[in-house]
Amino acid sequence: MASSSTSLTSTVNEKPNHLPKKSSDLLSTNGEPPETEANALPETSDDLSPDRQDAEKGETDMKPAFAGFDPASFPDGGLKAWLAVSGSFCCLFCSFGWINCIGVFQAYYQENQLKEYSPSTISWIPSLTVFFMFAGGPFWGKLYDNHGPRYLLLVGSFLHVFGLMMASLSHEYYQFILSQGVCSPIGASLIFYPALSSTGTWFFKRRALAFGIMAAGSSLGGVILPIMVNKIIPISGFPWAMRGVAFLLLGLLVYANLTVRSRLPPSPKPWSLMEFVYPFQELPYFLVVSASFLFFFGMFLPFTFIILSAEHDGMSNSLANYLIPILNAVSIFGRTIPGYIADKTGRFNTMIVTSFLSTILVLALWLPARGNVPYILFAALYGFSSGAFVSLAPALVAQISDIRQIGVRTGAMFAVISVAALVGNPIGGALVSNEHGEYLHLEIFCGIVMLGGSFIFLASRWSLAGLKLCKV
Repeated sequence: MASSSTSLTSTVNEKPNHLPKKSSDLLSTNGEPPETEANALPETSDDLSPDRQDAEKGETDMKPAFAGFDPASFPDGGLKAWLAVSGSFCCLFCSFGWINCIGVFQAYYQENQLKEYSPSTISWIPSLTVFFMFAGGPFWGKLYDNHGPRYLLLVGSFLHVFGLMMASLSHEYYQFILSQGVCSPIGASLIFYPALSSTGTWFFKRRALAFGIMAAGSSLGGVILPIMVNKIIPISGFPWAMRGVAFLLLGLLVYANLTVRSRLPPSPKPWSLMEFVYPFQELPYFLVVSASFLFFFGMFLPFTFIILSAEHDGMSNSLANYLIPILNAVSIFGRTIPGYIADKTGRFNTMIVTSFLSTILVLALWLPARGNVPYILFAALYGFSSGAFVSLAPALVAQISDIRQIGVRTGAMFAVISVAALVGNPIGGALVSNEHGEYLHLEIFCGIVMLGGSFIFLASRWSLAGLKLCKV
């Protein structure tokens, strides 16, 4: 047993003779191989071979793991950890929760301030909102890695609230673009990424659950905010509806700024463009990002067009306005329950199931839907299945990444899918216009691109574990 322990110790401490061309290897410190959940981190005594278990028993002969990256060093709970989760919950309520109710504004602007514009032109407002929400990922992720979450959250809180206040004063198309489509989502982006990355530093075994609780904030925001807007507009008008939302978000962001903290100290490194490129040389990471790109291409189309589609098929406006809240309410469970299941059965396995389920719902329920009941049923079921993507996608990246690069690698993924978000809604609006107000082609397009993404998620799992039935 002593020889086994000595052999394992020498293997752990051995330094490579050359630097591989991988981002995680290039940036690892002291020449040590990267610590990722996909290789060193996730192993437990149940997963180890008998020889490895014997080596573990001789732990007195082994040097301790790098501080902060040993699974045992993750608290997986405690006051500071759960305060960080609660603050991140508020961050996602204010950022992604606001994004989740964009369909309300697509419908409202088409019928009021911007009714002289086509649906495709108006859809650039929600598209830019989603794009700027995610496009800054690599930059905010790098700033987070270098400086921590504090200043990103402060600046983001100001820009998000300021943008919404300016939207309340807007009357022209370009004013809505600048305030609601550019300023506010840049602030939301600065809020979103620090919350995402900070939560990951506190949890290891319960990371998917923590991400699910955090992501549920976006679902709750998607329930409360559209109802709030729709109820205030008839009473006090559009300007005060936007100001009311801005004041609510301001209060939540004050709490978030006080509670969101990273467990690890900042580790400043020089900026390098290749740092964002190297991860794509790793096949599992490349496939996860490609799958997320295609899935995201279609995922937000129901959020944007379900109200208009339902009204086109005979649903009353008063009932149609509740479809987005219904969708987001059920997605609270979609972002927490799959996260809990993923920690038990595998995050890749759970993502594959929920992504295929979302695709089936679009093609088999939204596509033929006519009448109130099918639309309400679709909104509820799709809210659950699509909600899993928000909590599981960052968990997939964390599982195959060196945790010291989690900010950059998660940000790079969201930057790529932001392009899909930018062009997805205008393409959907153009399909509706070309079909003279019919939504058939939009629904088919949505289902096809999500189906492609689901198959690539399956390929990413295969690149890690083949076709074996195991936890991945």
